Amino acid sequence: MRIVFTAKGTEWDSDMDPRFGRTQYLLIYDDKTDDLVSFDNREIDKEAHGAGTKTSQRLFDLNPDVLITGNGPGGNAQSILERTKVEIYTGAGEMTVREAYEAFKNSKLPKY
Repeated sequence: MRIVFTAKGTEWDSDMDPRFGRTQYLLIYDDKTDDLVSFDNREIDKEAHGAGTKTSQRLFDLNPDVLITGNGPGGNAQSILERTKVEIYTGAGEMTVREAYEAFKNSKLPKY
């Protein structure tokens, strides 16, 4: 399973970024290979409009099974994500990436 986290850093102990569209990093964890890979998304701050849509398109290219974030995507971003069939879980905005993963594994995050 490929899980994407919105994060403020590139490590397991990084804080989650509660924002979806303007998240600083997208971290992808593959539980089959135990690999954690980061994608820098900070250039999105230069965008005046459409940050959520652009981040959704990037996520679409990464083809995850699950997205874990703080607040969830907005309407335009959500319409793109619906095509990916990615399961979205929210409520992780005040956690580290590791804590968010543990909460997900223990069914403690609400499904969006």
